[in-house]
Amino acid sequence: MADIEKIKKLRSLSGAGFKDCSSALDESSGDIDKAIEILRIKGISKASKKMSRVANEGVVIISENNEKTSIIELNCETDFVAKNEDFINFAKELSEINNSVSSDKKKLLLFNMKNGKTVDENLLALISKIGEKITIGRSKTLNNSNSKVFKYHHTVIKENLSKLGVIVSIYTSDNSEQINIFGKQLSMHIAASNPLAIDIDGINPEDIRKEQELVREELKNSGKPLEIIEKISLGKINKFKEENSLLNQQWVMEPKKKVKDVIKDLKLEKLIIKDFSRIKIGE
Repeated sequence: MADIEKIKKLRSLSGAGFKDCSSALDESSGDIDKAIEILRIKGISKASKKMSRVANEGVVIISENNEKTSIIELNCETDFVAKNEDFINFAKELSEINNSVSSDKKKLLLFNMKNGKTVDENLLALISKIGEKITIGRSKTLNNSNSKVFKYHHTVIKENLSKLGVIVSIYTSDNSEQINIFGKQLSMHIAASNPLAIDIDGINPEDIRKEQELVREELKNSGKPLEIIEKISLGKINKFKEENSLLNQQWVMEPKKKVKDVIKDLKLEKLIIKDFSRIKIGE
């Protein structure tokens, strides 16, 4: 086999560039298997250097089956790579695996993909091939048992891939078109309003603490009496809780009503919003 043919074969097997393949073959004295190992090791080294860079682009993917629905983000550095075929194919398979392991990150990284290599190994190979920092970001899985899960994509890149994705689980025994419409609208509402929790009690205390610090800083030099500052501060924190708890948010489709009012108006027995996840690339 001519050297150029070996280089072509190595490129096909590894996905690496012409120069890297040629160099690896020289180093391995023409042994393709050894050359693949050399490229793998060098790829890991290159990937490590790239991981210090910022990855604020990427895609959000949703996968589902009869038992559960999962959402996951795959990040990269540029929008150009987010539309790359290799990146998208990896993202799609990654999403299916993520759903099968219920968003367990450790299990996900060790899971063998279709080519027989682990997710972690394929991720490193993809970084080496594409030349950008690529990271697996946030993920969440919702159980479909005794509930209906609705999904929504905003700024769609390709089917089931977008820049912003939402999944929301609703407990209900109702199977009418009414609940389907509400579920779709609710997922769109979550995409637009970005709630932190379903209700006020569910908001992370750390988020409230951070908001309190911002309010204090804002009022610090106001010159108002302490008791007035405390009242203003309390009012701002209560408003923060209202605006960031899903049930208390103004319904996007009809702002005069809150989400909890819309649920009440549906008059459906035991309708409960169980859980949700909203992932937006760059946030």
